[in-house]
Amino acid sequence: MAGILDGVNQRTQLAGHNRLELLLFRLNGRQRFGINVFKVQEVMQCPKLTQLPDSHPSVIGVANLRGKTIGIVDLSKALGGRGFPDPQERFVVISEYNRQVQGFLVGGVERIVNLNWEGVLPPPKGTGRHSYMTAVCHVDDELVEIVDVEKVMFEVMGDIEELDPSVTEAYVLDTQQHALVVDDSSVARSQVAGVLEQLGVSCTLCSNGDEAYRTLEAWAEEGKDLSNWLAFVLSDVEMPKMDGYSLTTKIRANPAMTDLHVILHTSLSGVFNEQMVRKVGADRFIAKWDPNLLAQVVQEQVQRHAETIG
Repeated sequence: MAGILDGVNQRTQLAGHNRLELLLFRLNGRQRFGINVFKVQEVMQCPKLTQLPDSHPSVIGVANLRGKTIGIVDLSKALGGRGFPDPQERFVVISEYNRQVQGFLVGGVERIVNLNWEGVLPPPKGTGRHSYMTAVCHVDDELVEIVDVEKVMFEVMGDIEELDPSVTEAYVLDTQQHALVVDDSSVARSQVAGVLEQLGVSCTLCSNGDEAYRTLEAWAEEGKDLSNWLAFVLSDVEMPKMDGYSLTTKIRANPAMTDLHVILHTSLSGVFNEQMVRKVGADRFIAKWDPNLLAQVVQEQVQRHAETIG
C-alpha cells in the first residue's frame, strides 16, 4: 500500500495544465471518494491508537508516527455515516491541510487516477449546505465524490486560528474596495469573506475558476475598468472546471484583466506553489489557513490599490 504514492513529487508537472491526480478510496459502502494526491503524504495500515478523552466523536484516537502525534479521524463517521468497528483492519490516509497534518481512517484505498479539472464538476444542485462534497467526477462510469476536507476539519476541530483583533484596531480603509474570492469550499469562502468584512472590503464569491473568469468577463462587458473596480483576486488552486493556476493564466492573457492583482490562497505545498506563482504570473501565494497573514496581505494590497486609483 505504501507504494501507491511512490513518485508523488514527480507529478507536479500536472499542475498548471488544469490537471490533477486523485487517490480513490471507499468508506463503508460501494461509493467511491477522492482526495488530491498532492495533499497526501502517506497511506498505511491503521497504526496503534491512543484514545483521547473529550475528543470529537469522529476522532478515534492519536497515533505516534515518526515522533509526531497525529490525530486520526474516522472519515465515514465525520461524513455522517457509521464508523468503522474494526479500525485496525482499515487504512489511514495521512494528509496535510491548512498546515495541519492529520490521518483519515478509510475502508480501503484503490488507486490513483489522472484527470482534467474540466471533467471535475461542482456538486449537483440540491445537495445543500450540509453536503460534504466539494466536487464530483466519473471514473470507470462510477460517480466519485471529492470530499470537502476543509469543511470536515472545520466541523471536527473548529477554527484553529482566528483573526487577532489587534490586526484591525489601527486599520482605516479610506476608500471602498472590492475583491473577487474564488474557492470551491463553502467553509473557505465563508472564512475569507469574514476576514474581508472585518477589514471593510466587500467581495464577490465564486466557487470555481470558470465561474470567476465568466464573472470577470461580464464585468468587463458592462464597461467596468477591472483594474480600478477590483483591488485583487484571491483564488484557491484546486477547483472544479478550472483550477487557480489556469484562471491566473487566462487573466494574464486577457488585455482587460492582465493588470489585476492575483493572490493564490491554498493548502497545497508552499515550496511548490512559490514556483507555480512565478510560472503562471500570480502576484502572491499565501498558505491556508492563517487569517492574520491574510489580513496583513489584504491590508497591504488595498492600500496599494487605493494609491493607484487615486
